[in-house]
Amino acid sequence: MNGAPDLPAWAAWLTAFFVLAGAAITLTGALGLVRLRSFYERVHAPTLGATLGTGCILIGSMICFSVLQSRPVVHEILIGIFVTFTTPVTLILLVRAALYRDRVEGKDVPPHE
Repeated sequence: MNGAPDLPAWAAWLTAFFVLAGAAITLTGALGLVRLRSFYERVHAPTLGATLGTGCILIGSMICFSVLQSRPVVHEILIGIFVTFTTPVTLILLVRAALYRDRVEGKDVPPHE
């Protein structure tokens, strides 16, 4: 039931490259979440890393399963569309809520540190 032996070497290398690149990009975004100081700085790194990292992982998945099934597998495109639209919308909603909260509390917006 394991399809890995049927995967040609070129497809395995491309799949591995895209999956590892996506993981590295997502890790970079997570490290940005830890390193940056204010909420307004922290919110950008994970959203950019998640969107681009997910895109790379989805490309690797499309290559792998298209080669294994001998037909184009495109359901990953729907996943990519949903991630591409929902991540920035979530970012905007989080920042607007934080901005509103800071203005109501009378804080300096955006914060100068």
